[in-house]
Amino acid sequence: MDADDFPTPDAPVESLSPEELKRRIDAGEDVTVLDARMSGDFAEWHVDGDGVEIENVPYYEFLDEVDADLLDRVPEGDPLVVLCAKGGASEYVAGVLAEEGRDVVHLDEGMNGWARLYDRVEIEGYDGPGRAYQYQRPSSGCLGYLIVSGDEAAVIDPLRTFTDRYLADAEELGVTLKYAVDTHVHADHVSGVRTLDDEGVRGVIPAAAVDRGVTYADVIETVADGDTLSVGDAEIEAVYTPGHTTGMTSYLVGDSLLLTGDGLFVESVARPDLEDGDEGAPDAARTLYESLQERVLALPDETLIGGAHFSDAATPADDGTYTAPLGSLVEKMDALTMDEEEFVDLVLSDMPPRPGNYEEIIATNLGLESVDDDEAFELELGPNNCAASQESLAGD
Repeated sequence: MDADDFPTPDAPVESLSPEELKRRIDAGEDVTVLDARMSGDFAEWHVDGDGVEIENVPYYEFLDEVDADLLDRVPEGDPLVVLCAKGGASEYVAGVLAEEGRDVVHLDEGMNGWARLYDRVEIEGYDGPGRAYQYQRPSSGCLGYLIVSGDEAAVIDPLRTFTDRYLADAEELGVTLKYAVDTHVHADHVSGVRTLDDEGVRGVIPAAAVDRGVTYADVIETVADGDTLSVGDAEIEAVYTPGHTTGMTSYLVGDSLLLTGDGLFVESVARPDLEDGDEGAPDAARTLYESLQERVLALPDETLIGGAHFSDAATPADDGTYTAPLGSLVEKMDALTMDEEEFVDLVLSDMPPRPGNYEEIIATNLGLESVDDDEAFELELGPNNCAASQESLAGD
């Protein structure tokens, strides 16, 4: 049913903003949620957190008589937060529950509103020139970065959905957004590099990614291993680290922060099967092992690592960012100290489902398909799943 098709409940229902829901979760408050989406959508992705109690009862069960058995399946909350995909069904369900005397609110714009949350957090451990920020999208675990030095800035792994946000943040910080840079051809979100390039920002992709069939490589810049981009007094060096994809390139910022894209995360390493499928995954895993051992682990232990994603298994640093010194990752992640065959076997042993719509997203990011802004947003809803299984890769 469309949101407009639901009858207006007789009992008034207050709404809760996605920002306020996230604030409560981040503060460690107990939050009780009733997710009224279909069970398959709920299983794919939902609101989570240490203090979150969540139950799934699809909205259609509230369209007929609401009996005691149904009410018994609905948890009590203080108040209970009811959500759906876009806000229409949840307002209706919350109204029905309010008529039954329940203390309820509904999440404004539902999971679509949740997916529009995008936080900018300063990386306090960065000690290179200027400042570094991490963008966090809690709905999918996507991470991006803003490097600011002097009167210039660069955004790494921008999302198309947040094109206006990057430009606004640069204006707020009093800098010119000079570069928009991708680490690789993403499979989980639509890149914002080309939309920012259209706005006068210099779009940059790895030269090693061009052979995948990028159709727009002649109209934006490319960087090869060892090339540098200057942002104020900060130098951003391209470090070729294939494995997740053949074009995967990390960026070393001010000799302090290595932005590893989907190669290495604070809780896991990349999955190697999204470019050439299961058949090509073993060779890609070996390439990933070489990249980690020869290019990443060769850096000083104090080098700060920032990946392009985080999962529920990730623990944020004291500054709230999903970053960690390289040495600490070596200490806690078994995958970084194994020999090659052990590493390959482990990475291939327990990979999660591939990201939803990943083939269409890749085609869009290659320039082979075109989607409008609404379609781009819909394509990337849900979890990212660009890492190998966190449970099998981390140490005890």
